[in-house]
Amino acid sequence: MSRRSLMRADAMKNYEHILAVANVVITEHGVDASLREIARRAGVGLGTLYRHFPTREALLEALLRSSFDEFTTKARMLETASSPDDALVSWLREIVEFTSNYQGVVVVMMAAKEDPESALHASCMTMRTAGKQLLARAQAEGLARTDMDGDDLFSLAAALAWLSNQPSSAPRAEYLFNIIAGAILTNRASSDFGV
Repeated sequence: MSRRSLMRADAMKNYEHILAVANVVITEHGVDASLREIARRAGVGLGTLYRHFPTREALLEALLRSSFDEFTTKARMLETASSPDDALVSWLREIVEFTSNYQGVVVVMMAAKEDPESALHASCMTMRTAGKQLLARAQAEGLARTDMDGDDLFSLAAALAWLSNQPSSAPRAEYLFNIIAGAILTNRASSDFGV
C-alpha cells in the first residue's frame, strides 16, 4: 500500500471516528454541542475536525445524511409493502423518533429546507419528497386528507419531534402523535392509535 493510500485510509478512519463521537456528543448535548468537545473526545485537534467538517452544518449533514437516506429507502419499501395509511404512519413515527434524538435538529432542518445553499438542504428535501410520496399514495386511496401536502407533513413531523424534546410535553409525546396521525388519516380516529 502506498504512502498516499495510507494517508487516505487514515483520513477516512479519522472522518468516521469523528462522526461516531459527534453522534454521541450531539445526542447528549444537542446540535449546539461544542465542536471543541467533539474534537477532544475524538482525540483529534480542532483543525483536524475543521478539515473534515468546515462548519457545524457540514458535520450535521454528514451525521444525518445516512439516516435521511435510510428514511428515503424505507419510504420506497413502505410504498409497496404496507397499506397506504399504515405506511404513512410508520414513516412519520420513525422520522419523529429519529429527529427527537437530536435536540435542536428540528430548527436546523426547517431552516435548511428553505435555504438551497445549506449543506442539509438536499437531504431534507429528499426526505420531504419521500414523505410526500407516501402522503400522495394515501390521499389517492382516500385514506388521508387532501388539504395538506409534503411541506405540511414535514412541518408536522418537525413539530412533533420538537414537542417530544420539551420536558412539559415529552410525557404526552405518544398521545400527541396519535392525535396528529388521526387528524391526517381520514379512515381512522386518534382512538384507533390508543388515544
